[in-house]
Amino acid sequence: MEERIYTIPLIKAKSVPRTKRAKRAIREIKDFLSRHMKVETVKVDKSVNELVWSRGIEKIPGKIRIKAVKMEDVAWAYTPEAEVEIEEKKKRRKEKPPEEKEEVVEEAEEKTEEIEETEEEIEEVEEDEEKISEEETEETSEGVEETEEFKGSEENVEEMKEEDNKKKEGN
Repeated sequence: MEERIYTIPLIKAKSVPRTKRAKRAIREIKDFLSRHMKVETVKVDKSVNELVWSRGIEKIPGKIRIKAVKMEDVAWAYTPEAEVEIEEKKKRRKEKPPEEKEEVVEEAEEKTEEIEETEEEIEEVEEDEEKISEEETEETSEGVEETEEFKGSEENVEEMKEEDNKKKEGN
């Protein structure tokens, strides 16, 4: 991994029509870095692009400072100020994944335990509901028998009343 800081002149980009200057400046940066870093592929960071385009497409800077990093067969172009932020972010990313993975695994285990507990509770509730429904069916069947007995007794009471009325009429 090679790191170099270059000051790239963009005067050639000012020789093209005004409406094409920023695009030409980006192309000049890529050509300069591919020539000096001896690579074919050059990636330009967002910070460099924003710096070139900061005053619009027509008014590009006369020169620009770039920090170039060569990794394998690719050169990455950053502004020196943005590079510090990028390195810090990469370090954070490298540090976080193992911790996050452990946390995610722990959370997943806790959730599976909670799910299993809720499934057990659901099964218990369903068993209780089945028992209650069985008891209710037994109670209702007993209640039906009692009402039939009561109906029979009502018929007897009515017959007795009729007999009493007949006796009273006969007296």
